[in-house]
Amino acid sequence: MKKFKIMIIGAGVAGAILARRLSRIPQFEVCCLEKVSADDHSEAGTGLNVGPNAIKALLHTDPALAEAVLAASLPWASWRVSLTDGRCLFDLPLAQVADNPGIRIRWSELYRVLRAGAGATVRYGTHIEHIGPSGHDDRRTTVRWVEDGKQQTMDDIDLLIGTDGRYSATRATFSGAPQARQVGVAILRTLVEDHSQGLIDDYEQWFNGPHRLLAFRVPPGHIYIAATFPIDKGAEIPAEWKTGTVMRQTYLPAGTPPCPKVAWLLDAMCDNLEHSHWARMQESDILYADPQRQVMYVGDSAHGMVPTLGQGATQAIEDACIAADILEQAVTDGNVDVRQWLEQVATARSDRMRFVMDLSIAATDTMLPDSDPVTGAQWKTEPPFLASLSALFREVPFAQPAMV
Repeated sequence: MKKFKIMIIGAGVAGAILARRLSRIPQFEVCCLEKVSADDHSEAGTGLNVGPNAIKALLHTDPALAEAVLAASLPWASWRVSLTDGRCLFDLPLAQVADNPGIRIRWSELYRVLRAGAGATVRYGTHIEHIGPSGHDDRRTTVRWVEDGKQQTMDDIDLLIGTDGRYSATRATFSGAPQARQVGVAILRTLVEDHSQGLIDDYEQWFNGPHRLLAFRVPPGHIYIAATFPIDKGAEIPAEWKTGTVMRQTYLPAGTPPCPKVAWLLDAMCDNLEHSHWARMQESDILYADPQRQVMYVGDSAHGMVPTLGQGATQAIEDACIAADILEQAVTDGNVDVRQWLEQVATARSDRMRFVMDLSIAATDTMLPDSDPVTGAQWKTEPPFLASLSALFREVPFAQPAMV
């Protein structure tokens, strides 16, 4: 039986899922390289919501891993939008548009669960020195890295998978670095201890004009907070925005006190500004495969996208599940043409991702300059948007029956 060499670069969300799934397929010899140590999840210091569609995909493709993720998280069952004075604009039970809940979890905890599931397939503490075409076959690749002080090389790799994030060195090497398109929205992310006494629980947003707060509770006893505000496209985040004085002025309603939830969030956020992560919302073009070589991109490496609907990690999970299904089905059917595998993945995922990215951009309307959150919330309660949300959460394009 022919063994296909598969190298995965990066044990993030997509990489860890693929490392686990593909290593269980007899025709594959799988190695996944990760730069951090096995217990180092420090780069993932905040929280995230994972959409119902990702949980549906994972339950279908890898039920045991899905159950481990569910056990480490809280359900995401509702989406509520209010003004910062407490007036509710939108309150949607996800059961109306999804077949199952999503989840709320710490990034670090999701990494821990997924990497534990991948086991010894992931090699930690590695430093990649070289990625390039194989000297024997331009379609195949070679990777050289240092591990435990020793230089190692894998050559004639049949399939190289870049799961190394939106600034993917793998994609930059073979297909060119993607050009980021700035949306014109800045975002602050932080994780604080939960002293809210029950004020903050499931996924909720509060608007003061185009300025948005978002928060939800994650185990074990923390609150994830995100704050967005419009900036000029391409501009850096002004330094004055990173002060408690400006942040309070931005989110406090005019002429009326904030509701208790917003008052608590502002105190917690401003007390934690020095430990917060600041970024600008951006997206980049979709690319799942290098046009010439046997190189595939999955997750953020394939599509940088805005986080408005919580679809970043969600689509990384979808990508990994569907790609693993396609590769398994291909070798089961006796298809040994790796380029055909890549074409099948790109065909299965590209239209879906375009739909997801377009919907996420459309839902960002309330965060843009001069936007009206009341109007923005209203159209999200109407049948066209709810139908799109249902398609997002329910219509996961499975490639084959679930693995037993």
